[in-house]
Amino acid sequence: MITLRNVHKSFGSQKVLNGLDLDIPDGKITAIIGPSGEGKSVLLKHLIGLLQPDNGAVEVDGESIVGVRRSELNRIREKFGMLFQNVALFDSMTVFENVAFPLEEKTAFSKEEIRGKVLSALEDVGLKNIENKFPDELSGGMKKRVGLARAVVLNPRIILFDEPTTGLDPIIKRAIHQLIKDTHAKFGFTAVIVSHEIPEIFDVAQNVAMLFRGKILQSGTSDEIIHSTDPAIRQFISGSLDGPIQMV
Repeated sequence: MITLRNVHKSFGSQKVLNGLDLDIPDGKITAIIGPSGEGKSVLLKHLIGLLQPDNGAVEVDGESIVGVRRSELNRIREKFGMLFQNVALFDSMTVFENVAFPLEEKTAFSKEEIRGKVLSALEDVGLKNIENKFPDELSGGMKKRVGLARAVVLNPRIILFDEPTTGLDPIIKRAIHQLIKDTHAKFGFTAVIVSHEIPEIFDVAQNVAMLFRGKILQSGTSDEIIHSTDPAIRQFISGSLDGPIQMV
């Protein structure tokens, strides 16, 4: 389990996280939702130690990742995979080389073993016979699939998804959401997804947390969040202009 307790984070005079508490259960898909600019991606970066809180605790499987030595943080990070919002593929590398990169950097597998794992990961995300293509030859949806293949190739226990469907059309968005569900069902990893896709994300996530004004307003099952009586949650889900969320 990943736990955050009383987490505070500011950038200059801007307070982003303000005493945030959250439990992320093992083996489930948890979605972090909330209005734009509320710090969802900032929260995600705290889970893997890319950002450190000003105050508060962040623990992964009971181990703190706050203020620890770089070697300890890197050891804990080995539990994670990540699919970035912009996918972050290396343009100068082929699809094969992009997916193979973490295997070559972090394992002692032979070339034959790496090739087998890369092709298997590509097949798991529905891609065949594209391993020699370069990223600029791929559609946006295919790039997301390659990014997911790279995220799962080391079989991590936890995968973080930072707005994985940003910039995709509705059909491709649904395909990526289904791919995340299918991949999760096969591998059983813990997933955390930052998403603006309402109501679609409720069909993907088993657990949902609403971030607003630096705190988690409510965390629970998709059904519990859908039927929440909290006015900010109701407004966000319905898209209403009338409520505590100020539209800018």
